[in-house]
Amino acid sequence: MQVTLTAFLSLDGVMQGPGGPAEDPSGGFTRGGWMVPYADEAMERFASEWFTAADAFLLGRTTYEIMAAYWPQVIDDDEVARKLNTLPKHVASTTLSTLTWNNSTLIRGDVAEEVRKLKGEPGRELQVHGSGKLAQTLMQHALIDEYRLWIHPLVLGRGKRLFPDRQPPLALKLIETKTTGTGVTIHVYQPAPKPEPGTSAPASNDHSDPARLYSQRHTT
Repeated sequence: MQVTLTAFLSLDGVMQGPGGPAEDPSGGFTRGGWMVPYADEAMERFASEWFTAADAFLLGRTTYEIMAAYWPQVIDDDEVARKLNTLPKHVASTTLSTLTWNNSTLIRGDVAEEVRKLKGEPGRELQVHGSGKLAQTLMQHALIDEYRLWIHPLVLGRGKRLFPDRQPPLALKLIETKTTGTGVTIHVYQPAPKPEPGTSAPASNDHSDPARLYSQRHTT
């Protein structure tokens, strides 16, 4: 299976509490629910299309608890609810001891090693939704095969971010872009080779060098 990550983000990279004020108020975060005004039919359609490819889910503790409190109450003729309520859910947590949501299993021990084992199993997608700390661990070990980042047109100014300060350099290749009617842009990326630094300094006095011209125009 390939590991895919879906994350709702603000323009400044915040992913905390998109669905409601009480979803994740940790750290004194009071701006939860910021995603809700941007939800529309296109967003629902795109999400449903991706959920059809899921054969299992991989979730962090906070995201699991949020989902487990909501989705079992949704009728199963909803495609997203049917997938979430029936498929295997692997939960990375050092604090949970029991899981009550149907078909849920705790990941114990080395998360990266357990995820490598899951990737070796047959199937299409092992989907990660939200789960910021888990996602960061997976990035550190190069275990994410596809990033689906839903960028919302607002700046929150604070909150947990997917790519925190001191994040190691990460290069991605854009393979698809979608846009909803409310201005949410969905960028789909796959890993690219490690980024290498460059320079805009010309190798000669060639004034036609495009990198030099761009640098001059935008730094003066």
